[in-house]
Amino acid sequence: MSVKDIVVKRFQELCSERGINTNELATRSGVTPSTAYSMMDKTRRDISIVTIKKFCDGLEITLGEFFTTPEFDSLEQEIE
Repeated sequence: MSVKDIVVKRFQELCSERGINTNELATRSGVTPSTAYSMMDKTRRDISIVTIKKFCDGLEITLGEFFTTPEFDSLEQEIE
């Protein structure tokens, strides 16, 4: 699984836990719905850390809480 896939999966899990959809995440985070849907799109390759931080703010969690998961910890190195 790629970093992008894990980020999207993590946001989907957090939204599901809170009973919110992508539009609500965007509203809470102060970003446009198109930004939120774009992040969820598998064809978009990069997500900025600033956007991730805004979504974390909207979910009232820290970046540390977001990234502290076994999936992120088990990612293989990108540099070969």
